[in-house]
Amino acid sequence: MPPSLKHGIFILALLASTTLTWAEQAPEQDPDTQQSDSISVLPLEDLRVFTKAYDHIRQAYIDEIDDRTLLEYAIRGMLEQLDPHSAFLDASTFDDLQVNTTGEFGGLGIEVGMEDGFVKVVSPIDDTPAARGGVEAGDLIIKLDDTPVKGLTLDQAVEKMRGKKGTAITLTIVRDGVEQPLEITLVRDIIKVRSVRSEIEEDHFAYVRIAQFQVNTASDVKNAYQKLAKKHSDLRGLVLDLRNNPGGVLQASVEVADLFLNDGLVVYTEGRLPDSNVKYKATPGDITNGLPLVVLINDGSASASEIVAGALQDQRRALVLGTRSFGKGSVQTVIPITDDRAVKLTTALYYTPNGRSIQAQGIEPDIVVERVRVTAVRPRIAVKEADLSGHLKNASGGDEVSSKDDKTETQLHNQDSQLYEALNILKSLNLFKKSQEMHGQAAQPEAASDAG
Repeated sequence: MPPSLKHGIFILALLASTTLTWAEQAPEQDPDTQQSDSISVLPLEDLRVFTKAYDHIRQAYIDEIDDRTLLEYAIRGMLEQLDPHSAFLDASTFDDLQVNTTGEFGGLGIEVGMEDGFVKVVSPIDDTPAARGGVEAGDLIIKLDDTPVKGLTLDQAVEKMRGKKGTAITLTIVRDGVEQPLEITLVRDIIKVRSVRSEIEEDHFAYVRIAQFQVNTASDVKNAYQKLAKKHSDLRGLVLDLRNNPGGVLQASVEVADLFLNDGLVVYTEGRLPDSNVKYKATPGDITNGLPLVVLINDGSASASEIVAGALQDQRRALVLGTRSFGKGSVQTVIPITDDRAVKLTTALYYTPNGRSIQAQGIEPDIVVERVRVTAVRPRIAVKEADLSGHLKNASGGDEVSSKDDKTETQLHNQDSQLYEALNILKSLNLFKKSQEMHGQAAQPEAASDAG
């Protein structure tokens, strides 16, 4: 992850872009051992410096600050200096994080981070005010209504973007390639994130999109695919779309990858504590029975998305297509320290089955395809034989193809060039398989003759 994203990734208003595990409580030690370790390692001189600084701030700062607030600031400072994803969760943020696992929260529906003092959009969430309003991944938010973002913390910026359903806020945005700042007015809403969406593409190919990884995402993916397979018994391939998916629950990503694998390693984690060293393995049962699979990723695919893409890529179960992913290869554990407060602490790094760490590097697709708008080069008026009045019918009785039939394919290419290429790959794999089967059948009689 770029070092400039200094304060982690937050989904506006409640969703955290991270790979999460949950701990019931902080690891306990034997009291005698704990006291001995503390005495031997605590830097007493540095503690004196801390105490003096604390006293000076409490006594001389222009505004009076109570002890609880000042100590909370100290905890926040410790965690924020560790890495972009470790953080102190106060009652509100802790509650928000727990709500996130159910997929329902209030706000605009944007995953954001901090870059150079401005709020950077990681990605808008599907079917939210932000997505419908035209907010794009990579946008820099420089003003919230009339308030400049420069000088605000990420928490303060997020708080300003929160609000009651039906209230409006205007975001002033700087976008790459656009000379003047854009003003986008969004109406706040209660965001119910639909984790999984599915449909049939071009009659024979299943398309499943995962917006984020929640507790029930794997069962949602399984149900979505099985419904498609029940309606379309001749499915020939599957596109799994993880673009702009910021991540979520670690176990959910393992379960999703497992849906398409029969065995082997999915991911493993390594950290300082023994509990952080875990291998997650696939169980028998590929829900597609080995259908060709293409996984779509981009620079908004982070964390749990990268676990799924990396596992299916390393196990040679899928082709990964798109652009290099975000590159978040760490795991955070949420450790409650009181009933309503917790510490989110980076406790491990994860590795793909082949031992790759994607930290700050991301997943490199097997096939790199940028998402672009393509304009077909053709005459101003495209006319085919089938368009001519009184044209002769095809003697074989096949369906006639006119220029109108090209429009659907061109529209898909223009709307989503990466999905278009994924479908072309699946078509090619099916044609290759048919060709092999035909050659195999043609060779069988000759082989039998030789044997006789």
